[in-house]
Amino acid sequence: MQVTDKELEQHRQRFQKCRKALHALGNESRQELCMILMMNSNGLRVADLVQEANLSRSVVSHHMKVLIEAGIVKTRKEGTYIYYYLEMDNVVTDQLITYLQSVKNILRNLPDRSGEG
Repeated sequence: MQVTDKELEQHRQRFQKCRKALHALGNESRQELCMILMMNSNGLRVADLVQEANLSRSVVSHHMKVLIEAGIVKTRKEGTYIYYYLEMDNVVTDQLITYLQSVKNILRNLPDRSGEG
């Protein structure tokens, strides 16, 4: 079954909606920071993340900014401390799921290109 131009356009639009999250998750340091945050559900301060990830304070702060802007990480303030925690925005999660399902559907409908079939 051939993928239609309409389906490809819808796929492109889904990709555009996911671009920030895909960019944020495409960096190995940010992936590592997300894993660290996932294992510390109460959240961590930048100083904690610096120690855990073995990255500089400025690098961690930059990565946290990217993850926050992508809707993947949230913050809470306690006194003078800011805690970062992993909590992917529902909209971001739904957009990623929809995009990946679109990829799956398009690939499923392509002809066999392996030369084996």
